[in-house]
Amino acid sequence: MAPMNDDELVAALRADAVRSGNLQPSATQDALAEAERIIGLPIPTLLRRLYLEVGNGGFGPDLMGVRGGFPSANFDDIADLYQDGPDPDGVIPDGLVLVYDWGCSIWSMVDFRDPVGPVWRAESGALSQETTTLAQWLNSFIEESD
Repeated sequence: MAPMNDDELVAALRADAVRSGNLQPSATQDALAEAERIIGLPIPTLLRRLYLEVGNGGFGPDLMGVRGGFPSANFDDIADLYQDGPDPDGVIPDGLVLVYDWGCSIWSMVDFRDPVGPVWRAESGALSQETTTLAQWLNSFIEESD
């Protein structure tokens, strides 16, 4: 299957969230602005659209939301996690925002320093850049869930 463009991906993730019963209310503009202020960088365009048009987290592979949205473990949202994150070793550089917890100290992160949103992974104290962007990563999720 050919990769979906952003419009198709937003629609597919919304349909998947409805089908799975994981549809959350959309994020507010205030919550998005607060996250950007705390993180110090704009939310990549696709992720911003997803929070506004699909839901405030909980969609796809259960991505975390912004304030008021889908939480993960002891963290309420991506900004809370960014401030108080699970990186006691200081391996994760500024601008990488943890959006998904695989468990066992494995995290997927989106690079907010790049509007395309490259995906990174932290695992057992090691950091590596995935070969995908947020759009590609979520396209893979949709393909696997079909």
